[in-house]
Amino acid sequence: MAPRANWKGFLRLSLVTCPVALYPATSESEKISFNQLNRQTGHRIKYLKVDADTGDEVPNEDIVKGYELEKGQYIEVSKEELEEIALESTRTIEIDEFVDRTDIDPRYLIRPYYIRPDGKVGHDAFAVIRETIRELDKVAIGRVVLTNREHIIALEPMDKGLVGTLLRYPYEVRGEQEYFDEIQDVKVTKDMLDLARHIVNQKAGNFEPEKFEDHYETALIELINQKRAGKPITPKEKPAATNVVNLMEALRRSVGQELAPAKAGKAAKQPRKAAAGQKEMLMPIAGKKPAKEAVAKKPAAKAQRKSA
Repeated sequence: MAPRANWKGFLRLSLVTCPVALYPATSESEKISFNQLNRQTGHRIKYLKVDADTGDEVPNEDIVKGYELEKGQYIEVSKEELEEIALESTRTIEIDEFVDRTDIDPRYLIRPYYIRPDGKVGHDAFAVIRETIRELDKVAIGRVVLTNREHIIALEPMDKGLVGTLLRYPYEVRGEQEYFDEIQDVKVTKDMLDLARHIVNQKAGNFEPEKFEDHYETALIELINQKRAGKPITPKEKPAATNVVNLMEALRRSVGQELAPAKAGKAAKQPRKAAAGQKEMLMPIAGKKPAKEAVAKKPAAKAQRKSA
């Protein structure tokens, strides 16, 4: 099924305009999720909107928004009043300026979107805007209205398209002083830095996301498959904690651990593949789509409710 656009409108750089569509670049739907159940019946829990004082259920048409001034005192705001102040979307991402990537504090980043031409027209104008940003090696900053709110958006070229990242406003970012002021000023010796630098050099590499495995997701899949198969669930032993009090001793031990694999062999490091459980489930869970490359080793067992 073709992806569904979150927003459609126009991208404009001065007098150059083209129709574009925004698509979410990330997804959480593939992760394992749980429903809350009644332990006695196995039925799903249903949430009701009730009056906090009377306990009576309140129909949707009687529910309004309110801003709490102080405990128990609210200013009621109607849907019509909110619609009056809602920003009228111009359906246009207007590029205001170009900045260096290093100018954007990572704390301001929210979420990425893929941007591509919408329809068969405007591909030439889109290419001009994309290649201008690429040639300048800058990030284009514009504004976009989503769900009645105006957002800052940073645009960068990616392959034949653009990636637009929503940015936070300054009032949404907390200052670091209240968190960092109480950190003690510690004098780090040259010997400590030399040992730490050696550890860093041993671990140096390139960021390859496919090397990383979501261990918790893999454990969830294994747990669910075991319960569906009726296998007993036994807790795993936790690794014993090492008690190293001296910082220099900890650094020396760390260097030793990093050197050991190198002495064992000079074979080139191969990217660690994600566990098979993250790509396929031996007994697919209802509602989860198995990966295309997954091969079913045996038919999925009929779903049964089992207790641990």
